[in-house]
Amino acid sequence: LKVRVVRSSPPSSQFKATFQESYQVYKRYQMLIHKDPPDKPTINQVRLVPVSFEDPQFKSSFNQSATLFAKYQMSVHKDTPSDCGENEFTRFLCDSPLEAEHAPDGPECGYGSFHQQYWLDGKIIAVGVIDILPYCVSSVYLYYDPDFSFLSLGVYSALR
Repeated sequence: LKVRVVRSSPPSSQFKATFQESYQVYKRYQMLIHKDPPDKPTINQVRLVPVSFEDPQFKSSFNQSATLFAKYQMSVHKDTPSDCGENEFTRFLCDSPLEAEHAPDGPECGYGSFHQQYWLDGKIIAVGVIDILPYCVSSVYLYYDPDFSFLSLGVYSALR
């Protein structure tokens, strides 16, 4: 048995070289031990979208996100339709006091508020609302399609 410590952040060359193999071990472990389905969302099905009505990806997915938010709120939190309309969604999860900033030594996506969208078969099944800051990532809220609760998307999002 050989054990190796590999720097993951920032990713070392060893980490990059062994990432796919490590991911496959992780996926097999999750399926066998935790009974995750093989179609659980992967890194390729997650989009980080800046919260900005000027961003084309944000604008094009806004209605789908707002509809999913309402479905989640009514199913999980028993909100009434008037409690989770488009205006409430915008006020609660789109209006942010943070301003987008792209620092030369910061992450490629920049700093600010983002919707981390989880896509499956061409549709959004969960959204993690996060703030990316210089020294941390803050999870603001997560909502998901209750039909996919068996995927434990809240746990997956927290680990991710």
